[in-house]
Amino acid sequence: MNIYVGNLSYDTNETDLETSFAPFGAIESARVITDRDTGRSKGFGFVDMPNNAEAEAAIQGLNGKELHGRALTVNESKPKESDRGGPRRQGGSRW
Repeated sequence: MNIYVGNLSYDTNETDLETSFAPFGAIESARVITDRDTGRSKGFGFVDMPNNAEAEAAIQGLNGKELHGRALTVNESKPKESDRGGPRRQGGSRW
């Protein structure tokens, strides 16, 4: 299961995410999303956990908990808007 982790401190790194999620089970990956130009954290990340029951336990256990002074928002990630299968808007003129 892919898990969204929001409201991260800008000081939070992948190791911090792994350390927070490890007590709940196996972790495939943990990544903090960064701005491509500055390299600075955007304040959110994703953790992949292969076992859904462990992932659900992590969501329940960590949502609202503090990490680096910030209350985390933790939930199952949703596909990006463009990946949801709906119609895409095209730019440009209508004619």
